[in-house]
Amino acid sequence: MGIRVAVAGASGYAGGELLRLIAGHPNLELAVATGFAQAGSTIGSVHPHVRSFRDVVLAKTEPAVLADADLVFLALPHGESAAVAAQLPESVRIVDIGADFRLKDPADWTKYYPGEHAGTWTYGLPELPGQRELIAASTRVANTGCYAVTTILALAPLIAAGVADPDDVVVVASSGTSGAGRAAKQHLLASEVMGSMTPYKVGAHQHVAEIKQASGARTLSMTPVLAPMPRGILATVAARPLGAADPRAVLAAAYADEPFVHVLPEGQWPQTGATFGSNSVHLQATADIDSGRIVVVSASDNLVKGAAGQAVQNANIMLGLPETAGLAIDGIAP
Repeated sequence: MGIRVAVAGASGYAGGELLRLIAGHPNLELAVATGFAQAGSTIGSVHPHVRSFRDVVLAKTEPAVLADADLVFLALPHGESAAVAAQLPESVRIVDIGADFRLKDPADWTKYYPGEHAGTWTYGLPELPGQRELIAASTRVANTGCYAVTTILALAPLIAAGVADPDDVVVVASSGTSGAGRAAKQHLLASEVMGSMTPYKVGAHQHVAEIKQASGARTLSMTPVLAPMPRGILATVAARPLGAADPRAVLAAAYADEPFVHVLPEGQWPQTGATFGSNSVHLQATADIDSGRIVVVSASDNLVKGAAGQAVQNANIMLGLPETAGLAIDGIAP
C-alpha cells in the first residue's frame, strides 16, 4: 500500500497531468479524484491517456471526500482552494497548485486577483536557497505559477549574486494553450490559435508579483504571448548587468546539484520541445553584444514543472520521499 493522495480538480489539464504522474509514482496511491462539471464521469472518458485509472469515477469536490487522504493536491481555479483547504484536517498535507496562497502581500493579491487574500503558505520552489528545508517542515505548500517558475529560476541566482540589476528586468514569455485551462474559450479555438501568436495581459500579468517576491526583482516588465502549441513555456529574461561576472557561470554554480534545472552547454539554446513531459527546466545565458544586457532563455513544460510535476516534487519532499520519485528529467520528442 502506498501513500494515499487525492486530486481535487482532476478533470482539468493540470489535474490530468497529476493523475498521469501519480500512476507512475512508486510510492503514491490514488485515493480519490474529484471534478466539478465532470463529476460522475470516469477518468478514462475525461483523460483517455490515463489508462491506469480509466475506470475510476470522479467524485464531487467536497472536503469530506478528500479528508481521508494523506496528502491532497488542489488543482482548482484561482480563488477556490482556500475554502476547500479550510475544511480539511490539519493532519492532511496539502499542495495547492492555484494562486491562493503564493503571495505574502495582500496588496499584491488585490492588484491581480478578485476576492480577498486567503493568507500565505510555504512557497513551493525547492531550488531557491533554504526553501527545500521549509517545504520539508510544512503541511501546507503553495505551488509556483508556470510563467513564474520558468522566470524565477532564470533570474533569482543572478540577483542574489549581485550580477543583475533588480530594478531593470524585462521578460517576454510564450506559453502553450494548456496554460489557459480546459474551459471552452473562443480565443483558444484551434482556428484562432494555429498559425498565430498573440500577446495578452501585457504589462499586467498576475505572475509578476510572484516573480518579484521570489526572485528579488523590484521592477519587472512582462509580456506574455500565446503560442500555437498545446504545452510549453519559453521565457526570455533580460536584465542590466552589475559588474562583469559571467551570468552563465553564476547559473551553472547555483544549479550544479539540482536534478531538474539544467544549464545547457555553451552555444546550445533551450527549446520547449525538449522539456515536454519532463520536470526539467533548461537554461542558457549570454551577454547581448550591443546593449551589454544579460539575456537568459528558459524553457519548461507548463503542465509539469509549471504545475503537476512541481506539485509532486513538493509532495515528495513533504512526505520524506526521494525528491525525484515519479518524475522524469527526460522529455518526449519529437
